[in-house]
Amino acid sequence: MTRLLTVLLTAIFLVSCAGSSTVTVGGRPVSIPKKAADEHEKLIENVGIYDDPKLNTYVNEIAQRLVANSSLADEEFTFTLLDSPDINAFALPGGMIYINRGLLAYLNTEAELAGVIAHEIAHITERHHARRRTQQLTTQAVAVSALILTRSGDLYDATNMYGAELVSGFGREMELEADAEGAEIMHKSGYDADALLSVIGVLKDQERYRKAAAKAAGKPSGTYHGLYASHPRNDLRLQTVIKTANTLDFDTMADDPELPGRFRRETQGMVVGASAEAQSDPLRYYHNKLDFTFEHPEGWNVTANTREIVARAPDSDAALTIKIAKIDPETDPTAALPTLATGEVSQQEEIENQGLKGATGLASAGGVQKRLGIVDYRFRYLFEGESSDFAGSDDAFKKIITSFRPLFPKEKKRGESLTLTYVQVPRGATFASLSTGIRIPDAENQLRLINGYYPGGEPRTGDWIKVLR
Repeated sequence: MTRLLTVLLTAIFLVSCAGSSTVTVGGRPVSIPKKAADEHEKLIENVGIYDDPKLNTYVNEIAQRLVANSSLADEEFTFTLLDSPDINAFALPGGMIYINRGLLAYLNTEAELAGVIAHEIAHITERHHARRRTQQLTTQAVAVSALILTRSGDLYDATNMYGAELVSGFGREMELEADAEGAEIMHKSGYDADALLSVIGVLKDQERYRKAAAKAAGKPSGTYHGLYASHPRNDLRLQTVIKTANTLDFDTMADDPELPGRFRRETQGMVVGASAEAQSDPLRYYHNKLDFTFEHPEGWNVTANTREIVARAPDSDAALTIKIAKIDPETDPTAALPTLATGEVSQQEEIENQGLKGATGLASAGGVQKRLGIVDYRFRYLFEGESSDFAGSDDAFKKIITSFRPLFPKEKKRGESLTLTYVQVPRGATFASLSTGIRIPDAENQLRLINGYYPGGEPRTGDWIKVLR
């Protein structure tokens, strides 16, 4: 998922944004380029907004302070906190900036959060979307975006097909330019621009950890931010732009706005990793084990057993049965549909939803009319709808079949959520001892990563550190 948003971002930046559309952000309408509006809707639909009004307000307060000190202070920017566990932040054309809650868990101060936001604002003020638009990369990025959004391939392998150029942001020069401009915005807003080095260090630590994990698993790994070959504090060009920003003088300079302990208080209790709470629609049926969902009319009852799933109307005999079979690789849904009927199939049509291919049509035999359907998704799902009032029920049957799709990440029920908790280090505690009882893979290294101690070192007695509960 981390690479999903990075690749999606690249696709958006590189694709022409003809026309404009209006989307709702934070309860108000915003007019942005049509392509960005489409991608915004996909993000909200697939990922969702992190439901913490207080934290959202805090992020937006910092962001608007930074915008006011940018070269586009009079332009409208919007900031959205996504319910994603992945360590990422990105922007869309039109001033739409997104921060994943997963990134916040790895930051330690408000200044670091300001550094993330200022960097993304700078991508917009420096027009990096348009400057990186090339036909070759557009084609590749759109292909990757489509692959991810239709869920038709492995995410990690998909992004790595194109190498580091699509998973490393805008490349060395533009990332450095965004760092320079972002550092200047931070300094003018009262934040220490040196915090930007810490943020990039967080990303570098993640890169190092993932490379080590990928190597152990025999898989390739990409890079993330700016193609830094070494730790950012050893990068002379980056050091220069940060130092330059910190020495600039402006006619109006803000005092440091960070209140001691506020970042800790605002992020206390934040969900880390996958959320256990699934977002659901009362007019959809969700099958978490088989990873699918479909829409049904209000009042319909859906039951499932080991043999079939049945959707029934509340006030008639209308019912649609779903059975599962193995996919025949020699016969696609269109060719297979007639085999479900004892007679001929009429009004047959191909259907597609979120990348799933299918077919539906009508069948009559012995004076009984039925709605048939097939959708392939890991298995072959066979649909059969029947009612004594077929004309009055067929729209519902067809809606169930055509709305069948995979679950979006935000709709999946998961195990117990972990939350971010701050504690003061007890005497003699180590990351090994503090990670005892945290039921996540490689818990010790995960604690090191969220506290900035990867790959080594131990916390001091009395220091505030983050643990997962």
